[in-house]
Amino acid sequence: MENNSLTSSVFNFDNSYARLESKLYSLLDPVKVKSPSVVLWNESLARESGVNISADQSDEIAAIFSGNRLPEGSKPLAQAYAGHQFGHFTMLGDGRAILLGEQITPEGKCIDIQLKGSGQTPYSRRGDGRATLYSMLREYLISEAMHHLGVPTSRSLAVVATGESVFRETAHQGAVLTRIASSHIRVGTFEYIRYLQPHLLKEFTDYTIQRHFPEISEAENPAMELFRRVIEKQSQLVAHWIRTGFIHGVMNTDNSGIPGETFDYGPCAFINDYHPRKVFSSIDQYGRYAFGNQASIMQWNLGCFAVTLLPLIDRDEKKAIEKVKQELEGFENLYGRKYSRMMCSKLGIADPQPNDAMLVDELLNWMQDNKADYTNTFLYLENGEEVLPKSQRSVYELESFKTWQLKWQQRVNQNSGGLEEARELMQKTNPLVIPRNHIVEEVLEAAVNNDLEPFNRFLKVLSTPYARSVPEGQYLLPPPHGDEGYQTFCGT
Repeated sequence: MENNSLTSSVFNFDNSYARLESKLYSLLDPVKVKSPSVVLWNESLARESGVNISADQSDEIAAIFSGNRLPEGSKPLAQAYAGHQFGHFTMLGDGRAILLGEQITPEGKCIDIQLKGSGQTPYSRRGDGRATLYSMLREYLISEAMHHLGVPTSRSLAVVATGESVFRETAHQGAVLTRIASSHIRVGTFEYIRYLQPHLLKEFTDYTIQRHFPEISEAENPAMELFRRVIEKQSQLVAHWIRTGFIHGVMNTDNSGIPGETFDYGPCAFINDYHPRKVFSSIDQYGRYAFGNQASIMQWNLGCFAVTLLPLIDRDEKKAIEKVKQELEGFENLYGRKYSRMMCSKLGIADPQPNDAMLVDELLNWMQDNKADYTNTFLYLENGEEVLPKSQRSVYELESFKTWQLKWQQRVNQNSGGLEEARELMQKTNPLVIPRNHIVEEVLEAAVNNDLEPFNRFLKVLSTPYARSVPEGQYLLPPPHGDEGYQTFCGT
Protein backbone atom coordinates (compact mmCIF):
# COMPACT_ATOMS: atom_id res chain seq x y z
CA MET A 1 0.00 0.00 0.00
CA GLU A 2 1.29 3.41 -0.96
CA ASN A 3 1.06 6.06 1.75
CA ASN A 4 1.60 9.78 1.53
CA SER A 5 0.47 12.87 3.41
CA LEU A 6 -2.49 13.43 1.11
CA THR A 7 -3.98 9.95 1.17
CA SER A 8 -3.54 9.73 4.93
CA SER A 9 -5.70 12.82 5.40
CA VAL A 10 -8.40 12.10 2.79
CA PHE A 11 -10.58 9.80 4.91
CA ASN A 12 -11.68 9.25 8.48
CA PHE A 13 -12.13 5.51 8.21
CA ASP A 14 -13.58 3.04 10.63
CA ASN A 15 -13.58 -0.64 9.69
CA SER A 16 -16.21 -2.15 11.95
CA TYR A 17 -17.31 -4.70 9.35
CA ALA A 18 -13.76 -6.03 9.13
CA ARG A 19 -13.83 -6.59 12.89
CA LEU A 20 -16.71 -9.03 12.53
CA GLU A 21 -16.24 -12.76 12.06
CA SER A 22 -14.19 -13.41 8.90
CA LYS A 23 -16.84 -15.73 7.43
CA LEU A 24 -18.81 -12.58 6.57
CA TYR A 25 -16.33 -11.22 4.04
CA SER A 26 -13.08 -11.73 2.15
CA LEU A 27 -10.23 -9.30 2.69
CA LEU A 28 -8.68 -8.33 -0.64
CA ASP A 29 -7.45 -5.29 -2.55
CA PRO A 30 -9.10 -3.89 -5.66
CA VAL A 31 -7.49 -5.04 -8.91
CA LYS A 32 -5.39 -2.23 -10.33
CA VAL A 33 -6.34 -0.74 -13.68
CA LYS A 34 -4.26 0.32 -16.66
CA SER A 35 -4.80 4.04 -17.03
CA PRO A 36 -7.30 5.67 -14.66
CA SER A 37 -8.81 9.05 -15.44
CA VAL A 38 -11.56 11.04 -13.73
CA VAL A 39 -14.85 11.25 -15.61
CA LEU A 40 -17.09 12.59 -12.82
CA TRP A 41 -16.41 13.89 -9.33
CA ASN A 42 -19.18 14.85 -6.90
CA GLU A 43 -17.57 17.74 -5.07
CA SER A 44 -20.56 18.60 -2.88
CA LEU A 45 -20.99 14.97 -1.77
CA ALA A 46 -17.28 14.77 -0.98
CA ARG A 47 -17.57 17.80 1.31
CA GLU A 48 -20.71 16.45 2.94
CA SER A 49 -19.02 13.11 3.57
CA GLY A 50 -15.81 14.62 4.91
CA VAL A 51 -13.69 13.24 2.05
CA ASN A 52 -10.86 15.75 1.95
CA ILE A 53 -9.97 15.90 -1.70
CA SER A 54 -11.03 18.42 -4.33
CA ALA A 55 -11.69 18.37 -8.05
CA ASP A 56 -8.34 19.96 -8.95
CA GLN A 57 -6.52 16.92 -7.50
CA SER A 58 -7.57 14.76 -10.43
CA ASP A 59 -4.53 12.47 -10.38
CA GLU A 60 -5.18 11.60 -6.73
CA ILE A 61 -8.90 11.06 -7.36
CA ALA A 62 -8.11 8.80 -10.31
CA ALA A 63 -5.59 6.74 -8.32
CA ILE A 64 -7.68 6.32 -5.17
CA PHE A 65 -11.11 5.83 -6.72
CA SER A 66 -9.93 3.39 -9.36
CA GLY A 67 -8.45 1.22 -6.63
CA ASN A 68 -4.88 1.77 -7.82
CA ARG A 69 -3.88 3.45 -4.55
CA LEU A 70 -5.21 2.36 -1.19
CA PRO A 71 -5.70 5.26 1.21
CA GLU A 72 -4.36 4.98 4.72
CA GLY A 73 -6.90 3.57 7.13
CA SER A 74 -8.73 1.50 4.54
CA LYS A 75 -9.23 -2.23 4.96
CA PRO A 76 -10.70 -3.39 1.65
CA LEU A 77 -13.10 -6.31 1.65
CA ALA A 78 -15.82 -7.99 -0.39
CA GLN A 79 -18.94 -8.84 1.57
CA ALA A 80 -20.51 -12.29 1.56
CA TYR A 81 -24.27 -12.58 1.25
CA ALA A 82 -26.96 -14.74 -0.30
CA GLY A 83 -30.40 -13.93 -1.63
CA HIS A 84 -33.58 -14.90 -3.40
CA GLN A 85 -33.20 -13.92 -7.03
CA PHE A 86 -36.58 -14.01 -8.80
CA GLY A 87 -37.78 -16.17 -5.92
CA HIS A 88 -34.92 -18.69 -5.95
CA PHE A 89 -32.33 -18.87 -3.17
CA THR A 90 -28.66 -18.75 -4.13
CA MET A 91 -25.26 -17.92 -2.67
CA LEU A 92 -23.98 -14.53 -3.81
CA GLY A 93 -21.55 -11.89 -2.50
CA ASP A 94 -19.77 -8.84 -3.87
CA GLY A 95 -18.72 -10.12 -7.25
CA ARG A 96 -17.37 -6.80 -8.52
CA ALA A 97 -17.36 -4.48 -5.53
CA ILE A 98 -14.90 -3.70 -2.74
CA LEU A 99 -15.76 -1.88 0.47
CA LEU A 100 -12.84 0.49 1.11
CA GLY A 101 -14.06 1.27 4.59
CA GLU A 102 -16.66 3.08 6.66
CA GLN A 103 -16.20 6.82 6.59
CA ILE A 104 -17.12 8.78 9.71
CA THR A 105 -18.56 12.04 8.42
CA PRO A 106 -18.11 15.46 10.09
CA GLU A 107 -21.56 14.93 11.67
CA GLY A 108 -20.46 11.58 13.11
CA LYS A 109 -22.49 9.48 10.70
CA CYS A 110 -21.04 6.16 9.50
CA ILE A 111 -21.27 5.54 5.73
CA ASP A 112 -19.87 2.87 3.42
CA ILE A 113 -17.45 3.89 0.67
CA GLN A 114 -17.48 1.16 -1.94
CA LEU A 115 -15.76 0.74 -5.30
CA LYS A 116 -17.99 -0.90 -7.90
CA GLY A 117 -16.30 -2.50 -10.91
CA SER A 118 -13.07 -3.01 -9.00
CA GLY A 119 -12.19 -6.51 -10.19
CA GLN A 120 -12.85 -10.14 -9.41
CA THR A 121 -13.50 -11.41 -5.90
CA PRO A 122 -14.08 -14.88 -4.44
CA TYR A 123 -17.79 -14.29 -5.13
CA SER A 124 -17.54 -13.36 -8.83
CA ARG A 125 -19.02 -16.64 -10.12
CA ARG A 126 -17.48 -16.53 -13.61
CA GLY A 127 -17.94 -12.74 -13.80
CA ASP A 128 -15.07 -10.47 -14.79
CA GLY A 129 -15.51 -8.18 -11.79
CA ARG A 130 -15.53 -5.12 -13.99
CA ALA A 131 -18.11 -2.54 -15.03
CA THR A 132 -18.72 -0.54 -18.17
CA LEU A 133 -18.44 3.23 -18.31
CA TYR A 134 -21.98 3.35 -19.68
CA SER A 135 -23.53 1.49 -16.73
CA MET A 136 -21.53 3.40 -14.11
CA LEU A 137 -22.51 6.75 -15.60
CA ARG A 138 -26.09 5.52 -15.57
CA GLU A 139 -25.95 4.69 -11.86
CA TYR A 140 -24.33 8.05 -11.11
CA LEU A 141 -27.04 9.95 -13.01
CA ILE A 142 -30.05 8.10 -11.63
CA SER A 143 -28.87 7.74 -8.04
CA GLU A 144 -28.15 11.46 -7.85
CA ALA A 145 -31.52 12.21 -9.46
CA MET A 146 -33.21 10.01 -6.86
CA HIS A 147 -31.45 11.89 -4.07
CA HIS A 148 -32.75 15.21 -5.36
CA LEU A 149 -36.22 13.70 -5.79
CA GLY A 150 -36.18 13.05 -2.04
CA VAL A 151 -36.02 9.26 -2.33
CA PRO A 152 -33.73 7.43 0.15
CA THR A 153 -30.84 6.17 -1.95
CA SER A 154 -27.20 5.28 -2.22
CA ARG A 155 -25.23 8.06 -3.89
CA SER A 156 -22.35 8.36 -6.33
CA LEU A 157 -19.09 10.07 -5.46
CA ALA A 158 -16.97 9.42 -8.55
CA VAL A 159 -16.70 7.69 -11.89
CA VAL A 160 -13.17 6.85 -13.00
CA ALA A 161 -12.45 5.41 -16.44
CA THR A 162 -9.99 2.52 -16.33
CA GLY A 163 -8.40 2.80 -19.78
CA GLU A 164 -9.34 -0.85 -20.30
CA SER A 165 -12.01 -2.64 -22.30
CA VAL A 166 -14.83 -4.58 -20.69
CA PHE A 167 -16.49 -7.28 -22.74
CA ARG A 168 -20.20 -7.90 -22.60
CA GLU A 169 -21.74 -8.67 -25.99
CA THR A 170 -19.16 -6.31 -27.48
CA ALA A 171 -16.20 -4.35 -26.14
CA HIS A 172 -17.03 -1.35 -23.90
CA GLN A 173 -14.99 1.22 -22.04
CA GLY A 174 -14.37 0.19 -18.45
CA ALA A 175 -14.98 2.30 -15.33
CA VAL A 176 -15.14 2.17 -11.54
CA LEU A 177 -17.97 3.87 -9.63
CA THR A 178 -17.56 5.00 -6.03
CA ARG A 179 -20.82 4.37 -4.21
CA ILE A 180 -21.76 5.79 -0.83
CA ALA A 181 -24.48 4.19 1.29
CA SER A 182 -25.55 4.07 4.92
CA SER A 183 -24.41 0.46 4.66
CA HIS A 184 -24.61 -2.49 2.29
CA ILE A 185 -26.27 -4.77 4.85
CA ARG A 186 -29.06 -6.56 3.02
CA VAL A 187 -31.89 -8.98 3.62
CA GLY A 188 -29.58 -11.31 1.70
CA THR A 189 -26.83 -10.79 4.28
CA PHE A 190 -29.14 -12.12 6.97
CA GLU A 191 -30.16 -15.01 4.70
CA TYR A 192 -26.50 -15.96 4.23
CA ILE A 193 -25.97 -15.98 8.00
CA ARG A 194 -29.23 -17.78 8.86
CA TYR A 195 -28.67 -20.62 6.41
CA LEU A 196 -24.87 -20.85 6.14
CA GLN A 197 -23.42 -19.28 9.32
CA PRO A 198 -26.22 -19.56 11.90
CA HIS A 199 -23.84 -19.26 14.87
CA LEU A 200 -23.23 -15.63 13.83
CA LEU A 201 -26.87 -14.54 13.82
CA LYS A 202 -26.96 -12.94 17.27
CA GLU A 203 -23.63 -11.15 16.83
CA PHE A 204 -24.55 -9.79 13.42
CA THR A 205 -28.04 -8.73 14.46
CA ASP A 206 -26.56 -6.81 17.41
CA TYR A 207 -24.05 -5.20 15.04
CA THR A 208 -26.79 -4.13 12.64
CA ILE A 209 -28.87 -2.66 15.46
CA GLN A 210 -25.91 -0.72 16.86
CA ARG A 211 -25.07 0.63 13.44
CA HIS A 212 -28.54 1.63 12.25
CA PHE A 213 -30.99 1.57 15.15
CA PRO A 214 -29.00 1.94 18.40
CA GLU A 215 -32.08 3.29 20.18
CA ILE A 216 -33.63 -0.19 20.19
CA SER A 217 -30.62 -2.06 21.56
CA GLU A 218 -32.14 -2.14 25.06
CA ALA A 219 -35.63 -3.12 23.87
CA GLU A 220 -37.32 -6.15 25.39
CA ASN A 221 -37.05 -7.94 22.04
CA PRO A 222 -34.43 -6.15 19.89
CA ALA A 223 -34.77 -8.52 16.92
CA MET A 224 -38.52 -7.89 16.79
CA GLU A 225 -37.95 -4.15 16.99
CA LEU A 226 -35.38 -4.40 14.20
CA PHE A 227 -37.96 -6.14 12.03
CA ARG A 228 -40.50 -3.41 12.73
CA ARG A 229 -38.02 -0.65 11.88
CA VAL A 230 -37.09 -2.28 8.58
CA ILE A 231 -40.77 -2.73 7.69
CA GLU A 232 -41.32 0.98 8.36
CA LYS A 233 -38.38 2.06 6.23
CA GLN A 234 -39.14 -0.25 3.32
CA SER A 235 -42.82 0.67 3.19
CA GLN A 236 -41.84 4.33 3.01
CA LEU A 237 -39.27 3.60 0.32
CA VAL A 238 -41.76 1.88 -1.97
CA ALA A 239 -44.21 4.75 -1.49
CA HIS A 240 -41.47 7.10 -2.73
CA TRP A 241 -40.87 4.86 -5.75
CA ILE A 242 -44.55 4.98 -6.67
CA ARG A 243 -44.68 8.73 -6.09
CA THR A 244 -41.90 9.34 -8.62
CA GLY A 245 -42.79 6.61 -11.12
CA PHE A 246 -39.66 4.57 -10.44
CA ILE A 247 -39.35 0.87 -11.26
CA HIS A 248 -36.44 -0.81 -9.49
CA GLY A 249 -36.41 -3.70 -11.92
CA VAL A 250 -34.54 -6.26 -9.82
CA MET A 251 -36.04 -6.42 -6.32
CA ASN A 252 -34.18 -9.54 -5.26
CA THR A 253 -33.61 -9.89 -1.52
CA ASP A 254 -29.92 -9.08 -1.99
CA ASN A 255 -31.04 -5.67 -3.28
CA SER A 256 -33.28 -4.93 -0.29
CA GLY A 257 -31.09 -2.98 2.12
CA ILE A 258 -31.70 -2.92 5.85
CA PRO A 259 -31.25 0.91 6.00
CA GLY A 260 -34.16 1.34 3.56
CA GLU A 261 -32.22 2.98 0.73
CA THR A 262 -32.53 2.37 -3.00
CA PHE A 263 -29.44 0.74 -4.43
CA ASP A 264 -28.35 -1.31 -7.43
CA TYR A 265 -29.42 0.77 -10.40
CA GLY A 266 -28.93 -1.89 -13.08
CA PRO A 267 -32.21 -2.47 -14.94
CA CYS A 268 -34.18 0.35 -13.28
CA ALA A 269 -36.38 2.75 -15.26
CA PHE A 270 -39.17 5.32 -14.90
CA ILE A 271 -42.68 4.98 -16.27
CA ASN A 272 -43.93 7.36 -18.92
CA ASP A 273 -47.49 6.36 -19.87
CA TYR A 274 -49.02 4.75 -16.81
CA HIS A 275 -49.62 1.04 -16.50
CA PRO A 276 -49.26 -0.95 -13.26
CA ARG A 277 -47.75 -3.92 -15.13
CA LYS A 278 -45.03 -1.82 -16.75
CA VAL A 279 -41.70 -3.66 -16.94
CA PHE A 280 -38.49 -2.62 -18.70
CA SER A 281 -35.93 -5.06 -17.30
CA SER A 282 -34.77 -7.56 -19.92
CA ILE A 283 -34.36 -10.24 -17.24
CA ASP A 284 -37.85 -9.82 -15.73
CA GLN A 285 -39.64 -11.91 -18.35
CA TYR A 286 -42.77 -12.56 -16.30
CA GLY A 287 -43.26 -9.11 -14.74
CA ARG A 288 -42.44 -10.16 -11.19
CA TYR A 289 -40.99 -6.72 -10.44
CA ALA A 290 -43.47 -4.62 -12.42
CA PHE A 291 -44.28 -1.09 -11.26
CA GLY A 292 -47.50 -2.06 -9.50
CA ASN A 293 -46.02 -5.20 -7.90
CA GLN A 294 -43.29 -3.46 -5.94
CA ALA A 295 -45.16 -3.22 -2.64
CA SER A 296 -46.19 -6.89 -2.64
CA ILE A 297 -42.65 -7.96 -3.58
CA MET A 298 -41.24 -5.86 -0.77
CA GLN A 299 -43.61 -7.63 1.61
CA TRP A 300 -42.34 -10.97 0.21
CA ASN A 301 -38.74 -9.87 0.78
CA LEU A 302 -39.61 -8.82 4.31
CA GLY A 303 -41.03 -12.30 4.83
CA CYS A 304 -37.62 -13.70 3.92
CA PHE A 305 -36.05 -11.30 6.42
CA ALA A 306 -38.52 -12.41 9.09
CA VAL A 307 -37.53 -16.05 8.66
CA THR A 308 -33.89 -15.20 9.38
CA LEU A 309 -34.79 -13.55 12.69
CA LEU A 310 -37.09 -16.28 14.07
CA PRO A 311 -34.50 -17.83 16.46
CA LEU A 312 -33.90 -14.43 18.07
CA ILE A 313 -37.55 -13.38 18.27
CA ASP A 314 -38.69 -16.38 20.31
CA ARG A 315 -37.15 -19.71 21.29
CA ASP A 316 -40.49 -21.31 20.48
CA GLU A 317 -40.53 -21.26 16.69
CA LYS A 318 -44.34 -21.40 16.50
CA LYS A 319 -44.62 -18.32 18.71
CA ALA A 320 -41.93 -16.54 16.69
CA ILE A 321 -43.77 -17.29 13.44
CA GLU A 322 -47.02 -15.98 14.86
CA LYS A 323 -45.33 -12.73 15.97
CA VAL A 324 -43.71 -12.01 12.61
CA LYS A 325 -46.85 -13.06 10.77
CA GLN A 326 -48.80 -10.33 12.54
CA GLU A 327 -46.18 -7.73 11.61
CA LEU A 328 -46.06 -8.89 7.99
CA GLU A 329 -49.81 -8.76 7.70
CA GLY A 330 -49.62 -5.26 9.13
CA PHE A 331 -47.34 -4.22 6.25
CA GLU A 332 -50.34 -4.02 3.94
CA ASN A 333 -52.14 -1.57 6.22
CA LEU A 334 -48.96 0.40 6.92
CA TYR A 335 -48.04 0.70 3.26
CA GLY A 336 -51.67 1.31 2.35
CA ARG A 337 -51.78 4.33 4.67
CA LYS A 338 -48.51 5.70 3.29
CA TYR A 339 -49.65 5.10 -0.28
CA SER A 340 -53.02 6.78 0.27
CA ARG A 341 -51.50 9.83 1.91
CA MET A 342 -48.84 10.06 -0.80
CA MET A 343 -51.33 9.78 -3.68
CA CYS A 344 -53.61 12.33 -2.03
CA SER A 345 -50.62 14.68 -1.75
CA LYS A 346 -49.98 14.19 -5.46
CA LEU A 347 -53.56 15.36 -5.98
CA GLY A 348 -53.23 18.25 -3.55
CA ILE A 349 -55.62 16.78 -0.98
CA ALA A 350 -54.45 18.08 2.37
CA ASP A 351 -56.71 16.00 4.64
CA PRO A 352 -57.15 12.52 3.13
CA GLN A 353 -60.46 10.76 3.70
CA PRO A 354 -61.39 7.10 3.00
CA ASN A 355 -63.52 8.08 -0.03
CA ASP A 356 -60.49 9.68 -1.69
CA ALA A 357 -59.22 6.22 -2.67
CA MET A 358 -61.96 6.05 -5.30
CA LEU A 359 -60.89 9.39 -6.79
CA VAL A 360 -57.28 8.16 -6.99
CA ASP A 361 -58.26 4.85 -8.58
CA GLU A 362 -60.48 6.55 -11.15
CA LEU A 363 -57.57 8.74 -12.26
CA LEU A 364 -55.13 5.84 -12.48
CA ASN A 365 -57.63 3.80 -14.49
CA TRP A 366 -58.17 6.76 -16.80
CA MET A 367 -54.40 7.16 -17.29
CA GLN A 368 -54.06 3.47 -18.07
CA ASP A 369 -56.95 3.48 -20.57
CA ASN A 370 -55.69 6.59 -22.36
CA LYS A 371 -51.94 5.93 -22.10
CA ALA A 372 -51.53 9.25 -20.30
CA ASP A 373 -48.11 10.25 -19.01
CA TYR A 374 -47.84 9.65 -15.25
CA THR A 375 -45.63 12.64 -14.39
CA ASN A 376 -47.29 15.09 -16.75
CA THR A 377 -50.85 14.26 -15.67
CA PHE A 378 -50.19 15.57 -12.17
CA LEU A 379 -48.40 18.60 -13.60
CA TYR A 380 -51.40 19.37 -15.78
CA LEU A 381 -53.74 19.20 -12.81
CA GLU A 382 -51.55 21.62 -10.91
CA ASN A 383 -50.77 24.09 -13.70
CA GLY A 384 -53.19 23.54 -16.56
CA GLU A 385 -51.46 24.53 -19.79
CA GLU A 386 -48.80 26.72 -18.19
CA VAL A 387 -46.00 24.14 -18.01
CA LEU A 388 -46.62 21.34 -20.47
CA PRO A 389 -45.58 21.57 -24.12
CA LYS A 390 -48.54 21.81 -26.51
CA SER A 391 -48.01 18.28 -27.79
CA GLN A 392 -48.76 16.91 -24.30
CA ARG A 393 -52.10 18.63 -23.72
CA SER A 394 -54.57 16.98 -26.11
CA VAL A 395 -55.31 13.92 -23.94
CA TYR A 396 -56.57 16.25 -21.21
CA GLU A 397 -59.20 17.67 -23.57
CA LEU A 398 -61.05 14.34 -23.51
CA GLU A 399 -64.50 14.53 -21.96
CA SER A 400 -63.68 11.58 -19.70
CA PHE A 401 -60.83 13.53 -18.15
CA LYS A 402 -62.85 16.71 -17.75
CA THR A 403 -65.55 14.77 -15.92
CA TRP A 404 -62.99 13.40 -13.47
CA GLN A 405 -61.27 16.78 -13.15
CA LEU A 406 -64.52 18.37 -12.04
CA LYS A 407 -64.77 15.85 -9.17
CA TRP A 408 -61.17 16.60 -8.25
CA GLN A 409 -61.75 20.36 -8.20
CA GLN A 410 -64.74 19.92 -5.93
CA ARG A 411 -62.64 17.77 -3.61
CA VAL A 412 -59.62 20.07 -3.32
CA ASN A 413 -61.88 23.06 -2.75
CA GLN A 414 -62.63 21.40 0.58
CA ASN A 415 -59.03 22.14 1.66
CA SER A 416 -58.93 25.01 4.12
CA GLY A 417 -56.79 26.86 1.57
CA GLY A 418 -58.70 25.64 -1.45
CA LEU A 419 -57.04 25.16 -4.82
CA GLU A 420 -54.06 27.33 -3.89
CA GLU A 421 -53.20 25.07 -0.96
CA ALA A 422 -53.60 22.07 -3.27
CA ARG A 423 -51.14 23.51 -5.77
CA GLU A 424 -48.55 24.19 -3.07
CA LEU A 425 -48.83 20.60 -1.84
CA MET A 426 -48.63 19.21 -5.38
CA GLN A 427 -45.52 21.22 -6.16
CA LYS A 428 -43.74 19.68 -3.17
CA THR A 429 -44.84 16.17 -4.12
CA ASN A 430 -44.77 15.96 -7.92
CA PRO A 431 -41.51 16.45 -9.82
CA LEU A 432 -41.42 18.52 -12.96
CA VAL A 433 -38.59 16.46 -14.40
CA ILE A 434 -37.58 12.83 -13.93
CA PRO A 435 -34.77 10.84 -15.58
CA ARG A 436 -36.88 9.92 -18.61
CA ASN A 437 -35.55 6.74 -20.11
CA HIS A 438 -34.92 7.95 -23.65
CA ILE A 439 -33.11 11.08 -22.47
CA VAL A 440 -30.98 9.01 -20.10
CA GLU A 441 -29.92 6.83 -23.02
CA GLU A 442 -29.23 9.86 -25.24
CA VAL A 443 -26.95 11.60 -22.76
CA LEU A 444 -25.15 8.36 -21.90
CA GLU A 445 -24.50 7.63 -25.56
CA ALA A 446 -22.98 11.09 -25.96
CA ALA A 447 -20.94 10.70 -22.76
CA VAL A 448 -19.27 7.44 -23.76
CA ASN A 449 -18.39 9.15 -27.04
CA ASN A 450 -16.47 11.86 -25.16
CA ASP A 451 -19.23 14.48 -25.04
CA LEU A 452 -20.22 14.99 -21.40
CA GLU A 453 -22.01 18.29 -22.00
CA PRO A 454 -25.53 16.79 -22.50
CA PHE A 455 -25.00 14.54 -19.46
CA ASN A 456 -23.93 17.41 -17.22
CA ARG A 457 -26.74 19.64 -18.47
CA PHE A 458 -29.32 16.96 -17.73
CA LEU A 459 -27.75 16.25 -14.33
CA LYS A 460 -28.07 19.94 -13.45
CA VAL A 461 -31.77 19.97 -14.41
CA LEU A 462 -32.35 16.83 -12.34
CA SER A 463 -30.79 18.51 -9.31
CA THR A 464 -33.87 20.78 -8.95
CA PRO A 465 -36.72 18.47 -9.98
CA TYR A 466 -39.44 20.41 -8.16
CA ALA A 467 -38.65 23.81 -9.67
CA ARG A 468 -41.48 24.91 -11.90
CA SER A 469 -39.30 26.18 -14.71
CA VAL A 470 -36.98 24.20 -16.94
CA PRO A 471 -34.57 25.62 -19.54
CA GLU A 472 -35.49 23.15 -22.27
CA GLY A 473 -38.94 21.69 -22.80
CA GLN A 474 -37.66 18.39 -24.19
CA TYR A 475 -37.05 17.17 -20.64
CA LEU A 476 -40.83 17.11 -20.12
CA LEU A 477 -41.52 15.03 -23.20
CA PRO A 478 -42.05 11.28 -23.12
CA PRO A 479 -40.39 9.32 -25.94
CA PRO A 480 -41.91 10.25 -29.32
CA HIS A 481 -42.84 6.65 -30.14
CA GLY A 482 -43.71 5.55 -26.62
CA ASP A 483 -41.91 2.91 -24.58
CA GLU A 484 -42.43 0.08 -27.04
CA GLY A 485 -39.27 -1.98 -27.36
CA TYR A 486 -37.36 -0.15 -24.62
CA GLN A 487 -35.35 -2.45 -22.34
CA THR A 488 -32.86 -2.04 -19.53
CA PHE A 489 -30.10 -4.50 -18.74
CA CYS A 490 -28.13 -5.76 -15.78
CA GLY A 491 -24.58 -4.40 -15.85
CA THR A 492 -23.06 -7.87 -15.65
